[in-house]
Amino acid sequence: MNNFDDLFAAKPAENNSNKDFTSFDKEEWAARKQQERADAYALIDETAEQMSGNGELFQAYLDVQSRFDRYSVGNALLITAQMPEATRLADFKTWKDNDLYIKKGESGITILEPGDEYTREDGSVGVSYNAKKVFDSTQTNSRQRATPAVSHDERLLIKALINNAPCKISISTDVPDNVGAVYKSEEKVILVRQGMGAADIFRSLSQELAHAHMDNGAYNRADCAFPAYCVSYMLCKRNGVAVDNFRFDRLPESFGSMDAQELRGKLSEIRDVVNDISADMARVLELQRSNKSRDDGAR
Repeated sequence: MNNFDDLFAAKPAENNSNKDFTSFDKEEWAARKQQERADAYALIDETAEQMSGNGELFQAYLDVQSRFDRYSVGNALLITAQMPEATRLADFKTWKDNDLYIKKGESGITILEPGDEYTREDGSVGVSYNAKKVFDSTQTNSRQRATPAVSHDERLLIKALINNAPCKISISTDVPDNVGAVYKSEEKVILVRQGMGAADIFRSLSQELAHAHMDNGAYNRADCAFPAYCVSYMLCKRNGVAVDNFRFDRLPESFGSMDAQELRGKLSEIRDVVNDISADMARVLELQRSNKSRDDGAR
């Protein structure tokens, strides 16, 4: 018969599971998050500084901001630096909730998302931002589909562009040579050359509308020329209008001398004007889509 008395005399086996357990260090976690945030801000400034003297990078940023209209300038700069070809971004959980998974070995794109509000020393309220990883659809196991080209009825597109314009718009024969449209600040009117095609009207009129939006009392046409040019480019990109004639290989000297903060401020102005005009356009385009859906449903 086996004797089992030794089992009760032996020391209990050491539980090694505790050795593998790493206790949560709140201070270490906070320090890591703070560093991630600092790295993101540093990348934003670095990209902005590079853009001021790099037309190709500047145009890449405009393309990113055109696609991601709801993203801040800072996040558009982060995307430009990390994956300028991105078209659809979501975090790990969102992709998983849609039954899609991140491919092995893919690295996330860092962006900043709003966190908690806090009170500054002067009593004003600020918002803290946290670094967050997102992934483009090309980094998932989704079956890639070509992004459908944006296309609108030409007449409807022009009608949408002039909706709720901040000034009067008139067809005129009194437009300078080689100019499609011109904003007259003193008269608060845009004159459009007679007889142009839809694409030429959209390109020239969107640029002059940008001037009208930027005419806030301290308006100087020369200072607003390049920002208005950028607005027109972004609106064309968003609405499927050809941009072959736009050139960014040489940026204005004034942009080249800006520091990162100044450039970000100017990019914010451009983004705001684009979004203001796009919002006015959306009211017309969405009404048309709604009417078409109702007509199709009635058939």
